[in-house]
Formats: sequence, C-alpha cells, structure tokens
Amino acid sequence: MNRVFFAAAALAFLSFDLSSAQPGRADGERTSVDLTIYNQNLSLIREERAFALRKGTSSVVVPDVPATIDGTSVHFLSLTDPEGVRVIEQNYQFDLVNQARLLERYVGREVEFVRTEPGTNREYSVPGKLLSTGYAQQPGYAYAYAGTGGIIAEINGKVEIGPAGRLVLPALPEGLVLKPRLQWTVESDREGNHRSEVSYLAGGLSWSADYVVLLDRDDARLDLTGWVTLTNGSGTTFKNAGLKLVAGDVNVVQNQLAGMMKAQRTEAAADAAAPQFRQTNLFEYKLYTLQRRADLADNETKQIELTSARDVAAKKSFIYDGLGDEWRSWYNNYSYRAQGSFGQQSNPRVGVFVTFRNSESGNMGMPLPKGKVRVYKRDDDGREQFIGEDQIDHTPKDEEVRLYLGNAFDIVGERVQKDFKMYAGGRVVEETIEVRVRNHKDAAADVQVYEHPWRWTQWEITGASAGWSKVDQGTIRFPLHIERDGEGTVKYTIRYSWQ
Repeated sequence: MNRVFFAAAALAFLSFDLSSAQPGRADGERTSVDLTIYNQNLSLIREERAFALRKGTSSVVVPDVPATIDGTSVHFLSLTDPEGVRVIEQNYQFDLVNQARLLERYVGREVEFVRTEPGTNREYSVPGKLLSTGYAQQPGYAYAYAGTGGIIAEINGKVEIGPAGRLVLPALPEGLVLKPRLQWTVESDREGNHRSEVSYLAGGLSWSADYVVLLDRDDARLDLTGWVTLTNGSGTTFKNAGLKLVAGDVNVVQNQLAGMMKAQRTEAAADAAAPQFRQTNLFEYKLYTLQRRADLADNETKQIELTSARDVAAKKSFIYDGLGDEWRSWYNNYSYRAQGSFGQQSNPRVGVFVTFRNSESGNMGMPLPKGKVRVYKRDDDGREQFIGEDQIDHTPKDEEVRLYLGNAFDIVGERVQKDFKMYAGGRVVEETIEVRVRNHKDAAADVQVYEHPWRWTQWEITGASAGWSKVDQGTIRFPLHIERDGEGTVKYTIRYSWQ
C-alpha cells in the first residue's frame, strides 16, 4: 500500500559514510535567545550568536534555525562592530536529509548492497547501480513522496527489483543538510570574534490561553485559574529562553507565512512551577512577560500558570431565545417578511449562563487573553464534576465575562404564533406571539426571554402582557420570575410597517 513520505522520515534502511562528507564547522552558535510569541501561529525570535569573521568577505553558517523561518524577515547586527559588518548575501538551506531525497541523488550512480551468507552470517558487499528510488514526488509538494513499489538496481548486469541486502551509500551528497540553516556571505572591516544579534519571524510557535473555573455550591462565587499553553512545532529547541506573549488581533498578511507551516504532533506537559507573568501594554495589544527563563523543546506543549483569582462574585442566569439564531437568516428579507408561516419555530431549550466581572474589586483585573474556559462544580460527595465550557474573546479589565455552559434540564420554553394579520395592501403586518416558560426546579428561577423583530427594521410593540426593554434594534427582552413548579407567560403584539 502506498504511503506519503515526508522529509522528517527516518533513514530506516540506509547507511552512509559521513567521513567523506563536506567538511566545515558551523559558526554562529546561539548564546542566548528571546521569544515573543503571538496568538496567531507567529513568533519573533531574537538571538545572540558568536561568529569568527575574517577581514573582507567570508562565509558563515547560522545553524539550528526553525524549519518554519520566514527567510525574508531576517535582521542581522554585529554588536561588536555595528558599522563594520554587513551581510551581502543570504541563503536559507532547508533541503533536509530523508530517504527519498537521499536516494534521488544516487540514481544512476554506484552503490553497495551488504548481504549475509546463509549459515555463517558473514556480511559481504555487492556493488550495483541504483536505477529507481522506490519513491515518487507528489505533484505540488516539494517534500512529499509516495512509495512506488521498492528500489530497482542493476547488479551484475541484471535488473533486480527490491534487491536483497542493506543499501550503503558512500557519502552524504552535497546540498543536503541535517537541519535547516542560514548561510551568509559577510563583509567585515576587521578580523576576529563578533558578538551578533539575529532576529526573524517564524511560524510553528504558538500560544493560547485556557481557563479553569470552579463554581461554589450556590453558584454565587468562583475560583479561576488561567493557563498559557505553548506549542513548539518550529523544528528547533530553545534553551533558557526569555519569553513574552502578545495578546491581541495583530494584522498579518496570511499568505506570507503560509508556505512555512508544518504539521505539529505534540504531547501535553505541565510546568511544575507556578511562575508569574508581568502584564504591560504594547501598542494597542497586551504583553505578558514571564519572570524567569524557560526551555521550549521542539514538538513540545508546555503549560504555565498565567493568572489566578479566588472568591470571585458570580451570577447564574437563564435565557430563553425561542427563535435562536434562525431569525438572522430571515432578517430584512423581502420574500419572508409578509409570510405568516415563517417565524413559528419553537426552541424548547433554555440556556444557562454564568457571568462575572473582570475587576480588581472582584479579586481579578488582569486583561484576559481569548481562550477556552472550562467550568467545574463539586457534587454532593465533594468531587469535582465538569459542567460546561465556553470560549471568551480578549477581555479588558472591568468588563463582564459571560459563559454559556449548556441548557437547563428543568426549565422548558415554548413559543407560538397566536395571530398574524396584514393591512394597507401588505405594507403593515401585525403578529401576536405567546411565550410560555415552565419551571420544574425545586426553587424559583429568573428567566430572561429574548425575542427578535426580524421581519423589518421599522416596528413597534402595540401591546404586551409583561414589561419589556429594547436591547438593540433586533432584540427585545422580557424578564420573568417563575416560582417552583410554576409557569411564566409573555404575550405581545408587534406591528411592522414599510413603504
């Protein structure tokens, strides 16, 4: 069965002699690194590296750069001699060693097959010429291959398909590298060791915020813990790195980085410590700086505590939206506005929400990056149980957070159209809606009934059985207080008119 073969695959059945590979020492080892990671699969990496430069023109290698680097974003500065050193040419070398790429370089060339004599297990070598690699490059993918049935070689004047033995190659072909790297042509006014700063953008480094909330027994107070989840799929490991996180909607030209992303396979690993982040402002965004240095290995997910708050005031509320979001597809649509058969849907589910305010007076106050909030509550045995989750957007201090956790089991809603009339040659429509909400709980419940005047923008309520308020042009709210095992009813007539 054919399978797609990617550049990261292991060289499972090959060996080659590295003693004759192209010699050379990798200059530019990283001495320090600082990461600024955005929550858009983008990072700014600033490094200090040491280079030994000759006077005049020399070639240097910058090893261990991410496989997801944007080569057009690289900035170089010699901290030793800022005016006397400059990069005049840059090459990003990412033709990595893998079985398919390696075999491609040896098609038509002499290779060896190491075989074993039966009985003695003595190994001996058989020379041959490689005719086919057994892989075919996939159209449109520079580093993706599919198996085509095995190696084909010419041995002793005969063609063998899938020849026996272990294939041995004499050397690593020129041009293939073990890890992505930059190669620079540098001009320097003087010879010697140079301390340099290198910065660039890369993909494959990302972060997100996750929150855990524990509600108290009465749903009136909560404890919150926020975690930063860091994922490194960049292709390189960062040791002892400074770490800053940017929260906000930073504009990025999407296709600029599209070609440098790669698949990520990660396993969660929680940081044992509980470090503190310092929050400051950066332009119109929020910057969170970790107050210690950290390691971030390739193909690793790390979690670090961002914030925590205890005994935060909370409120549980119920909302019945009989039409749900269906009205949005009909809103201001000429073909639907005068048809009485539309808008008769009845959604029985009553949503349950938990709200709290992100304020210093409420034991919080740090701007909260967008992320998923998981909510727990202890059962009668004192064990925590999961009761729902929601996604929040970036939330400044002093703003309210509202979490939709699911639908109430013991509260049911019913919405019906009681009357529909048309006047003035179809330019005026009156509609009467009745909403009933039944409370089967052991306690009274306050339910907010939401209705949506979807037929047209020009509308008025001509009669209502309960007080109401206009939330916005497309939303009306009716508050209901329903006793235990009781029912609350809202009945109203709305008039639409258009020219």
